[in-house]
Amino acid sequence: MIILYFFIAHWYLSLLAQTFFLHRYAAHQMFTMSPFWEKVFYVMTYVFQGSSFLSPHAYGVMHRLHHAYADTEKDPHSPSFSKGLIDMMWKTKNIYNDILNKRVDIEAKFYKGVPYWAFIEKLGDQWISRLAWGTFYALFYIKFATAWWMFLLLPIHFLMGPVHGAIINWFAHKYGYINFKVNDTAKNLLPFDFLMMGEGYHNNHHKLGGRANFGVKWHEFDPTYPFILMLNLCGVVKLKKNNDLNYM
Repeated sequence: MIILYFFIAHWYLSLLAQTFFLHRYAAHQMFTMSPFWEKVFYVMTYVFQGSSFLSPHAYGVMHRLHHAYADTEKDPHSPSFSKGLIDMMWKTKNIYNDILNKRVDIEAKFYKGVPYWAFIEKLGDQWISRLAWGTFYALFYIKFATAWWMFLLLPIHFLMGPVHGAIINWFAHKYGYINFKVNDTAKNLLPFDFLMMGEGYHNNHHKLGGRANFGVKWHEFDPTYPFILMLNLCGVVKLKKNNDLNYM
């Protein structure tokens, strides 16, 4: 049971870092925070994502490109312009690395306000760091695994961030239901998003790109939104008043 608890904890903590800090803060700036708290969440993202750490800076820029060019040839990850899931994720990796290493010319507006802390950005992207986290996961499994099949979960630990991205960027553009007519294929993956902490309400998000609460209908509970409200109440973050407008 320890292994299953560890897997679930890593799944949701990594996902929290991605949806709260990388997505809603770095990419969309749905709320503001002080430089101190920005660094705190940078460190938390590094710890929670571990071997699959995603640069908040590169992620933020790439996600803005996704919204600006959704389901067109300029979209960093569109099933409509990919041969399959692996092909889409490989293209995403290449574009992400191009942005990370400044090998591509992108309009200045996509960089506006995106956070950047060189120390964690560089630390998280080093292979020695990724290998260290991967070794930690493997040793934990060797210590606590009680059945061979548990080791099949290890690759998901190694690639947790990209796995979360694949679920939304592929499956939430191919399967699900829609609440709003939008100019792309974004869909709501689940009517109650227990799996992706609100990220699965992708159609809602593409219609209301600046809205911190991804749920719209009564049954669409977004687990990340109460967390944001709590931090807003405590003064850690400050929700923007004009929160229901699209980013672009």
